[in-house]
This record gives sequence, structure tokens and C-alpha cells, in this order.
Amino acid sequence: MRAPLSWIRDYVDLPDDVSAEDLAHRLTALGLKLEALERPGHDITGPLVVGRVLELVDEPQSNGKTIRWCQVDVGAANGSGEPQGIVCGAHNFAAGDLVVVILPGGILPGGFEISARKTYGHVSSGMICSARELGLGDDHDGIIVLPEGFGEPGDDAIGPLHLRDEVIEFEINPDRAYALSLRGVAREAALEYAVHGDGVPF
Repeated sequence: MRAPLSWIRDYVDLPDDVSAEDLAHRLTALGLKLEALERPGHDITGPLVVGRVLELVDEPQSNGKTIRWCQVDVGAANGSGEPQGIVCGAHNFAAGDLVVVILPGGILPGGFEISARKTYGHVSSGMICSARELGLGDDHDGIIVLPEGFGEPGDDAIGPLHLRDEVIEFEINPDRAYALSLRGVAREAALEYAVHGDGVPF
């Protein structure tokens, strides 16, 4: 069971200074066995923003691969307000889609620094990101396509994608099946802090 700390806080008014490590320690004492503590996105440095694909051109290459030369609106995040030219190898998106873009100067997990560089005959100024590139999962079949209303071009994407969240993963025993839900984990947190005089409402 994976439980982001921010999601637990949606159910429980925990003290502001409680970290995922603190909470995991207390819940482990109650019998919810800690499997792992994760901090997805902790090593990402922006600018990571919402972008809108304005247009794209499929360009077959001599190696048999087809790349897409995209014009992406990133608002004022690039300093000019002009569309950003980006080469992308994914094909699961269309013109008009909202996507996640890391601009030159940003750093992805693993210390992968993004710069404007020439590739496939274009200067690609940034990257349209997949879930795996952001450390959000193993999906690398295509890039992340955001739902309408997620944000406007140029808006920060780090916060809305919960890329600063701490995530607690528990190994849940059969006799604690209620803790297979976020509400069940939150109830345990509320009880633990209330018992120790923290006065946490649930």
C-alpha cells in the first residue's frame, strides 16, 4: 500500500512538522510494516511546466524512426513567450494536448541536465516528458498527456504532479485489510497522534 503524505493530510490534520519518516515510524509501531520511503521527484530541478502542443510534424528518419518536430506553448516560462521547438519521439499525443515540459536548465532524475541541443536537424529546446523520465513510474510508451483544466501553458508542474511528495509504502498483513485504503491508513495516523496528545481531528 503506497500512501503519499499529502494525501494522508487530506484526511488528517497532522502537525505541520510531521515528516513521512516520523509518521512511518509511529505507524510501524502500531503494526503497519514499513516497506519503503520514497521521494519521487526530489532530484528534479525546474523549470518543469505545463505546455500546450500547438503543432507537430512527423519526420521519418533514415534509421526507420519517425520523430515529431513540435511547437509547444510554454507561456512566459521560457522568457520570451514564443513557442518552444522540441523534438519528441513519442506518438501518443496530438496538437492541442497539454503536456509536461522541462526547459533548458532543468535537471531530471539521475542528474540528466536539459539543454538546447541540435538533434535530427533541429535545435530542440527542452523535452516533453514521460512518467518514467520524471520518476513517477515505469511507463515509457509515451509522454504524459494532461487533462484539460490541469493548468495553463507556463504554469509550474512540479506541485500539481506531487513531485515533492513523500510516499510511505506499507506491507499490509491480512489482518489489517482496512489499511489497504488511504482512509484506513489515515485513521491509524489520527488515532496514533490523538493518543499521544497531539489532538489530531479525523
